[in-house]
Order: sequence, then structure tokens, then C-alpha cells
Amino acid sequence: MYPLNRNRRLRQNSAIRDLVRENHLSANDFILPIFITEGENVKEEIASMPDYFRYSLDTLVEEVKEAWELGIKSVLLFVKVEQDQKDNTGEAATNDDGLMQKAIKVVKETTPEMLVMTDVALDPFSSLGHDGIVKDGKILNDESVEALAKMALSHAKAGADFVAPSDMMDGRILALRTLLEDEGFVNTGIMSYSAKYASAFYGPFRDALDSAPVDVKDVPKDKKTYQMDPANRKEAITETLTDIDEGADIVMVKPGLCYLDIVRDLANTVDVPVAVYQVSGEYAMLKAASEKGWLDYEEVLLEQLMAIKRAGASMIATYFAKDALRLLNK
Repeated sequence: MYPLNRNRRLRQNSAIRDLVRENHLSANDFILPIFITEGENVKEEIASMPDYFRYSLDTLVEEVKEAWELGIKSVLLFVKVEQDQKDNTGEAATNDDGLMQKAIKVVKETTPEMLVMTDVALDPFSSLGHDGIVKDGKILNDESVEALAKMALSHAKAGADFVAPSDMMDGRILALRTLLEDEGFVNTGIMSYSAKYASAFYGPFRDALDSAPVDVKDVPKDKKTYQMDPANRKEAITETLTDIDEGADIVMVKPGLCYLDIVRDLANTVDVPVAVYQVSGEYAMLKAASEKGWLDYEEVLLEQLMAIKRAGASMIATYFAKDALRLLNK
């Protein structure tokens, strides 16, 4: 006897598959990370991230124009600063005429409706490669938070729509929100890296910004005292609820694919949007495998993005954003 219910009836052609599809990808899902560097006429490929580039301010113009034409509505900016601008306090990060501040203005002048998000962390500006100030072999929390708040304020003054603290210091969301409110930037949003894990997937990103911890005496060799332990799940909820209470408008899980259980936990728990950062290691692995002919680049990148969306992501910061939209727009 044949079953009355044949589930394959809803899979038998593309029309019915499209009609019953539970999740969809569109330009509204993506945030495009962009790396900015000093110089002129620079479009420099990142060795560990094939087909991804650092841009100088002049070439940034064409990059954001192309992104906007593809339908991308938000960018997340990161800067690679010169070594002589780095110290243990990240003082250059608050320079109102700094590279990040200039980049914000370039994007806003080029594509005024583009939503500009900015990385708030000290590691690109740190001579020691940490997201906080180092003293006696430890990362100082409160002193680092004060510096981060000033950095966020400088980004807001330059025109950033959202600041995105990625440092994982305790209390930094409250400090940022308080300073922004006190200075009149009540509409500047905060996208908090609330559940950022001490992951091994960040290597290519650190190459892109030259921001890895330095191997010298009395400097922590990794970021495990402030980024989360990959073994922990419940802690992500605690961290995220704290950030929301302190004023975060959007919360983020980072990395992506290995942490989809965390994405679903947060999507089921909180009422604010949940972002996911599909990180550089995830990008590099697929690029390397596709170059070897071991994986179909286009099919796998869409499958990965759909998995993140299915897990509960409201938005995805991804290096695949432009390629994904080219495929989706076919």
C-alpha cells in the first residue's frame, strides 16, 4: 500500500520548490565588510583571502558604487593603519581626521543612503595586536572601554550610522551608549559583537589588517581572556542579554557556520535583530577548495548563506555578499 502523503510532491519541480521554500536570500540580508588602507590608487589583494582586497580612499569610491548597484545597503568598515600610528593605547583611533573617519565620509559622499557600520576595536591600532590596553601581561578592561567609547564617538561624528564594538570587554556597550547619548548622537546605533568566540577562523582577517597579537614577553599570546570559549553555549545568552540591557540595537554571533546553534538560541531568546559574521577563515576555506576543484564555489556559498539564514540570522556580514547577489540576480 502506498502512503497517502508523499512528501516528494512538494519537490518535483522548481516552481513548487520555490513556492514552499521557507527561507530566502536577498540583498536585504547582507552587510559587506570592506578593508581600507592608506595610499592612492590602491586595490591590493589579500593573499589569504583570494579575490578580496584592501582599498585606498580613492578606489573605495568605485567599490561602494558597485556594491550599491548590486543592491547592498550596508557596509562594515575596517582599517589597516601604518605601524607608526600604533601604540598600546590605540590613541590614533580617536583622530577625527584618521583613516576610518575619512572612509566614513567617502562612503557617505559617494552613496548617501548606504548604511555605514564601523569596527570599534583597538587591535588595528594596537602595537601589541590586542583589542584592549595591555599592562603587566593582562588586558585592562575599564581603561580599554574608555578608549573604545571615545573611538565610537569619533566615528559617530564622522557620520557612521552604526558603531560595531568587536572587542568583548565587559561593560563597553553601556559606556558607548552613555557617551553617544551625552554627546547628542541618540540615533547612532550599536551592533554589538555579543557572542564573539576565540576562534581559529580569524587568521586571514588578521593578515588583512596586520592585527594579530605580537609574540613578545608579557603580552598574552591569544585573545582567550576576553573572547568566548568555543565550548560554551549558555554563556552566549548571558553575554547577549547583558548587551541588550546596556543599549545594543543589534547583536552578533561570530563566527558563522560552526556556531549556528548559538544563532538559533539567540533568535529564540531575544527580540532584537541577530547578525552573523561569516568570517575570513570560512571564506578562505571555500576559496581554496574551489580553486582545487573539490567544491562548487557558487553552490556552496549559497548553501552556507542559506544555512545561516535558516538558523535565525536577521542579517549576515559576509565576504561573499557581492558574489551571492550576482548569483541571486541572474
